[in-house]
Amino acid sequence: MNEYMKIAKELSENNLKTNVGGPFGACIVKDGKIIGKGSNHVLSNNDPTAHAEVMAIRDACKNINSYDLSECELYTSCYPCPMCLSAIIWSNIKKVYYGNTKEDAANIGFRDDYIYSFIKKLTDEVEDNEVLELNCIDREETIKTFESFAEKRDKTIY
Repeated sequence: MNEYMKIAKELSENNLKTNVGGPFGACIVKDGKIIGKGSNHVLSNNDPTAHAEVMAIRDACKNINSYDLSECELYTSCYPCPMCLSAIIWSNIKKVYYGNTKEDAANIGFRDDYIYSFIKKLTDEVEDNEVLELNCIDREETIKTFESFAEKRDKTIY
């Protein structure tokens, strides 16, 4: 398994134990070094924007004292939601590796598909690799955390 995706997966797995948010984790890498990490903290922070990718972006920006994450890559346990995709683009990250798909997220109760559908009505959906390249890797590993979340009795869907 990719070493950075493994960290994103571990961060998502920790959320199964702590219930601070959904089963999502992310890390940001620059020049082979992790400069930021985040897991979903929507529930503990009472903040609907506290997604793993946003938390990792905040951590990375703080750690390098810059809003610009050019030359960085983001590894996340799941395809980013529309809000996170926007934050990734605003932070100038050009490459994202994700484990689980947006359909996997929908299968465990997350409603990203509703937002994608809304956005699609506003504009034609066009992939633009010059803006952001998205690559699915290690889904066979990251899906295990989603499967555990689906079975979890004390989960909160938001």
